[in-house]
Amino acid sequence: MRPTIVTAARLHRVLRVAVLVFAAAGAGCATMIPRDVVPERLADAAELAGMPNIRVWGDAPTESLAALSSNKKPKVGAQSRSGQPSPEVNILAISGGGDNGAFGAGLLVGWGDAGSRPDFDLVTGVSAGALTAPFVYLGRSRDAELREVFTRYKRSDIYDPGIVPPLLGSGLFDSSPLEHLIAKYVNDRFLRDIANERRKGRVLLIGTTNLDAQRPILWDMGRIAMSGHPQALNLFRKILLASASIPGAFPPVRITVRVEGRTYEELHVDGGVTQQVFVSRPSRAFGDNDPWAKRTATRLFIIRNGKISAEWEAVEAGIFSISQRSISTLIKNQGIGDLYRIYAKTQIDGTDFNLAAIPAEFSVTREELFELRYMQALYEEGYRAGFHGYPWMKTPPGLARKALLPAPLHGKTSGFGRVIAGLKGYASAIAATHQSLSFASQSVMVSRAGGHQLLALQRLCPCPYASATREKADIAQPRHLAS
Repeated sequence: MRPTIVTAARLHRVLRVAVLVFAAAGAGCATMIPRDVVPERLADAAELAGMPNIRVWGDAPTESLAALSSNKKPKVGAQSRSGQPSPEVNILAISGGGDNGAFGAGLLVGWGDAGSRPDFDLVTGVSAGALTAPFVYLGRSRDAELREVFTRYKRSDIYDPGIVPPLLGSGLFDSSPLEHLIAKYVNDRFLRDIANERRKGRVLLIGTTNLDAQRPILWDMGRIAMSGHPQALNLFRKILLASASIPGAFPPVRITVRVEGRTYEELHVDGGVTQQVFVSRPSRAFGDNDPWAKRTATRLFIIRNGKISAEWEAVEAGIFSISQRSISTLIKNQGIGDLYRIYAKTQIDGTDFNLAAIPAEFSVTREELFELRYMQALYEEGYRAGFHGYPWMKTPPGLARKALLPAPLHGKTSGFGRVIAGLKGYASAIAATHQSLSFASQSVMVSRAGGHQLLALQRLCPCPYASATREKADIAQPRHLAS
């Protein structure tokens, strides 16, 4: 029997039919294993049995996230691996991007080989970023494995290219290859290492989307690892899989919770559906009594695994091509809106904003997703940039070239001084927030227009997933960042 080969053209035709099937049948006609859904009134109280306080809504109040991210055990602030306390709080946020995640992986490994990558106090990841974040969180000892993940495995190692009829299940493709790949690296030793870093006060947050609630969920992976629960390893793996599960393309991940003595199941999918990249304000992630709050400055590094400037493409006049291009454009602008939202917060907090994205000059193309040649070329592009000192952008695209409120990296700043600095950045934050809300209003259309399914379909098409590029005018002068 000949093996099934799905070319880009064939995949395009199959997805065209799938769109029609979804439109005609609707999600309610799909056959799925029944589940007990958490009642809406109990959604806030649902927890995982034996593992309390390991997650929080991504749009939760300040107090909730501060309680999640704080750690009572450390008596001193997080330290670098040299054992010396860092004078800054260093935060890393890694976006989704599918196979474009190879760029971020390369940049981080190159940065590490250059000897200037800091030990991050807080690492967050979504989708492809969720698969990168745990390795970076554990430090340079895991860089070789991170390189493998994004340069060794092809499409068949991520999902089964055989098409599953959409009315027979909850996804077009079988994601069990990705599940097995995650299990290959995330083992008992990996979990122990994560727990050890969490005990030092460092935090690793992974984002998923709760489909029932239409809200983001942030998981404290270190608390899961420290729990000692017999299902901790399995849950850790499931969260990584869920964060990378494109809805409609891959089946959602079912997570069992309990509330008021009953067991229910939640459906979790790609965190990029609600937030393509996320980071909490330092004042939210670290409570006022946390030793981290006493350090003098905060540096935020965002890696956007895509391009953030417009990309020209001749679009065919067919309904599928138009829908695909429109959703791709919507996703790009949603991601840029996330950057504006985060930038507005950094201006209020006095945080040093740094953004990296795939350069507009990168011209290697691919005929199918997770094409090894493309991923290796993109990894090398990122590696060179990281090794030679990436010219971090100081603002999102379209804003002033120079940051309006750069955070001091050394020396002491009084509490009153921080307040004054925050007030000085308030005007620029309002402007950035206004643009962010404009982008956010567009992103809401994704779900209202049945976009969860179209989102999944377009991300599996030959067009770049959530592609997005930097504008030259927004790039700061190159500088080599010391840890």
